[in-house]
Amino acid sequence: ELGGKSPCIVDSNVNIKETARRIVFGKFLNCGQSCTAPDYILVHHSIKNKLIELMIHHIEKMYGNFKAEDSEYPLIINKKHTERIKALIDKSKVVYGGEVDVDKKYISPTILDNITIDDNIMKEEIFGPLLPIITIMNMDDSLKFIQNFEKPLALYIFSNNQRLIDKLLSSISFGGACVNDTMTHYVNPNLPFGGVGYSGIGEYHGKFSFDTFSHFKSVFKKSMWIDFSGIIRFAPWREKFNFIKKIL
Repeated sequence: ELGGKSPCIVDSNVNIKETARRIVFGKFLNCGQSCTAPDYILVHHSIKNKLIELMIHHIEKMYGNFKAEDSEYPLIINKKHTERIKALIDKSKVVYGGEVDVDKKYISPTILDNITIDDNIMKEEIFGPLLPIITIMNMDDSLKFIQNFEKPLALYIFSNNQRLIDKLLSSISFGGACVNDTMTHYVNPNLPFGGVGYSGIGEYHGKFSFDTFSHFKSVFKKSMWIDFSGIIRFAPWREKFNFIKKIL
């Protein structure tokens, strides 16, 4: 099973409107029930409110009336998981959504703000349509925060600062990453997909799948011609070692 709490880091130096749209796509696809869905957002304080505003705009633009029978917005897989996800909602921190109907297995797209590491929603993988927002003052804070958790299956970074991107990619251990997008690394057949440590073992896709489920047999073939290594490697050794010591 691949999974874990996949972080999404949003720097202040981004196209914030497009960033919001791509986060909404990745998070609420299949109602958040995707192993590579962004689990939580680490966003720079200077753009947090604008990002939330634009994510709400794109949620409503993509899904419209969530409860309509013809809505493209899906349901939770079963009542058990609907109740589990419902228990993660702190109503005092909901800034958008938060509507739940357990019998209908419905949970609306929900954004929660002012989340801390101590909140229940940060104790497990969400695997549902809840999006926690964690405010950071600088990008180093994002590194420190992520290090509190197991290695994630996916890492998402939104930034135009290449030095920052390189630093985050090299400092965080993860299964796969997207820069300035979400989810799309999974559908690239030229990239191996898999986790690391807690988030999974092995990689697949294309030839990577073949390699994962293959056993590479090591075979060493030696010529039967004169073997000069035998002067040393075959017993008896004592006289040979004494001779070597004298030479040295």
